[in-house]
Amino acid sequence: MPTSPEILHDEDILLLEEHIDLRNLVVYNDDVNTFEHVIETLIQVCNHSQEQAEQCTYLIHYKGKCTVKVGAFEELAGMCTAIHERGISADIV
Repeated sequence: MPTSPEILHDEDILLLEEHIDLRNLVVYNDDVNTFEHVIETLIQVCNHSQEQAEQCTYLIHYKGKCTVKVGAFEELAGMCTAIHERGISADIV
């Protein structure tokens, strides 16, 4: 019983991986800024939803700090500066 030959193709697939060093944008608690100010800042600067901004603000208040955004340093640097300009303590770690 004749069978047709099976043709196999070897393909080299090049996988391009981009290594992105992810950092955390951390906001710290203080005794100066109001909940409303921090919430509004997170909404405007970090594009948080109202609920997300409120949750982060409670964590900042009760835990002393909160990671509000994760991303590449270049992405977070402008946000960190904008948060500082609003009188809120933040660092990229």
